Amino acid sequence: MHLEKRVLGRGLAALIPDKQTADNMQILGSNIQQGVRHIPIEKIKANKYQPREDFNQEALDDLANSIREKGFIQPVLVRSKDNEYELIAGERRLRAAKKLGYKEIPAIIKEASDLDSLEISIIENIQREDLNPIDQAKAYKRLQEEFNMTQEKVADTIGKDRATIANILRLLNLPAKIQEYVSRGTISMGHARAILSLDKESEQIRLCTKVMKDDLSVRDTESYAKNISLQKPKSKKIDKDPNLNSLEQELREIFGTKVKILKSKKGGKIEIEFYSDTDLSRVITLLKSNR
Repeated sequence: MHLEKRVLGRGLAALIPDKQTADNMQILGSNIQQGVRHIPIEKIKANKYQPREDFNQEALDDLANSIREKGFIQPVLVRSKDNEYELIAGERRLRAAKKLGYKEIPAIIKEASDLDSLEISIIENIQREDLNPIDQAKAYKRLQEEFNMTQEKVADTIGKDRATIANILRLLNLPAKIQEYVSRGTISMGHARAILSLDKESEQIRLCTKVMKDDLSVRDTESYAKNISLQKPKSKKIDKDPNLNSLEQELREIFGTKVKILKSKKGGKIEIEFYSDTDLSRVITLLKSNR
């Protein structure tokens, strides 16, 4: 059963009935709260749709200490699958419980599709501000590629505006090394966006190195990027028909990727970019669905 978009946009709490949510937010002692079961940890499989790639070990230790002292403030969310359970949300809590050597963990069992599982995992992490920008971008990309979502659809599902989704997805255009720095928090998303204004990878890497070496602010990074761009020889700019700009924007929203309309004296062409075989299949599916 697919969960409604408006429910997912409200986050994890919206998936649990009001009475149950209130009960679950109480510290779970030896008694099982309404709608909550204690499930053997060994029967819970990892969520292949978990958007987070890195887990801070120090933060996990702090969480484990908190659980040891106060118990679980909120159960994990799982779904039944292949006579076991697959985790939907709460991987940090599950890992902390394993650190403590617990055999069971309080959980809510929810019926959910693969899409629901990915959406809920993303929403939970984002609402807790646990996902770094690169993990967010990769998660949004999975929604686009694996579930044929446009940027507009991703934005509606996650509860953010389309421009925010587009800006985060652009981070995946950075060289892998710079993405790693963003992921670790060595440079901020603001720095990354300034670096993205440069066209050449060599220029991006050089500016990123300077940001870290000289501890540049975002504003200083933007100034350096602007100066680098100004030093390039200027090509003659041809004003584009505003109607074409509007059409390009509309097509970008439909296909969830860059689209260019190029006119010539005898006609023209439309360029639709894709970034992987899966992305190409997604675009083709969208084209076929509009026949």
